[in-house]
Amino acid sequence: MNINSTIAKTYIFSNKKLTAVAVLGVLLGMSVYIFMNSLLVGFDKSSNTSIFRNTSHIRVYKDDEISKPLINHSESKSIIVNPKVVPINNTIINPNLVMETILKQKKVTVVTPQVNTSVFYNNGKSQISGISVGIKPDEANLMYDIKSFMVDGNFDLLKSNPNGIIIGSGVAEKMNLAINDNLNLTSSKSINRTFKVVGIFKTNNSITDKTKSYINLSASQQLLKQGNNYITDINVNVIDPEIAEKVAEKLTQITGYKAEGWKQANETLMATNKMRKMIITFVSLTILLVAGFGIYNILNMTVSQKINDIAILKAMGFKGKDVIRIFVTQAISIGIMGVIGGVIMATILITILKRVYLGGDIGYFPIDYEPQKFVQGVVIGLIITFFAGYIPAKKAANVDPVDILRK
Repeated sequence: MNINSTIAKTYIFSNKKLTAVAVLGVLLGMSVYIFMNSLLVGFDKSSNTSIFRNTSHIRVYKDDEISKPLINHSESKSIIVNPKVVPINNTIINPNLVMETILKQKKVTVVTPQVNTSVFYNNGKSQISGISVGIKPDEANLMYDIKSFMVDGNFDLLKSNPNGIIIGSGVAEKMNLAINDNLNLTSSKSINRTFKVVGIFKTNNSITDKTKSYINLSASQQLLKQGNNYITDINVNVIDPEIAEKVAEKLTQITGYKAEGWKQANETLMATNKMRKMIITFVSLTILLVAGFGIYNILNMTVSQKINDIAILKAMGFKGKDVIRIFVTQAISIGIMGVIGGVIMATILITILKRVYLGGDIGYFPIDYEPQKFVQGVVIGLIITFFAGYIPAKKAANVDPVDILRK
């Protein structure tokens, strides 16, 4: 240990109360920063997991067309002056060719067709409205991982049973249904068909669980009096959800159909997440900065108290950079102690809260150990403490020993 470090150590332990206050400030700031940012990541993961249980990364569909003027000439008036949606079929023409074209794209991993059918679930006198989604079971499970939120029954039975249906836990509860029970569906085309319950799922999204069901693609087409080529949606997953919007733009160009990314489809939720991220980042950084100001005030006070010592050191031959090293070492030492304590405190908080069950759509508290946020917090904390020590150290380095000793 060189003389500069020895002096810094002496200053740290000469006033233990001030040092303890500074360390405590960094400890609290660091623990809050790591905790809140880990919570933010947890909320995002929980939100995205909930979204991707029901939504693909990209949805390809035929968008509504707006009626155009019958006469389109610069010198003529349009006959249609109040354009409305054109009442045409929303099916995708030649869906197999469209899916083959999409699947050729390098960043695309899964492509599956889907038919959404508005239905009434009937069981005796009980009737509730909902939506039944026609799927190809293997492809849909690969996209949504439906098996992971199955709570009863066997998802694979949907493949072997053309009259099979997998219902949400809310539907099962409302209609008092269990595995192997029969459930009658009435479509918007007034088609009635009886299905056998082969599975029950629970997404922890109450709206979805109370309204949604999965049936075979061919069954949904029959409920709508349509043929085998009737497809309303083509769902697409890509290698990284964050690039979905860019891929969607490309798919719109090559298919001629509307391709909508998951962020665009959930704009309100994305805006809420963005606002939450800004608030949490601002609050956590502010707390760290306050801790940095605490170190600055303590070191500034130390410089004022030790001004005669600094003058003597400089008179003995210590250079300005030596004085800077002394006080920066003191600041970094306080920072390291606070950072270590903050990491331990954040780990304890996360360990406790991740075991807390909140219930509802959330389940367990959405937080986990995020190594990136731990490293980020340590780096930011040490940078702040460095500058909190450097500024008063620079002031101490500029002390003129002759002026001080004269006084």
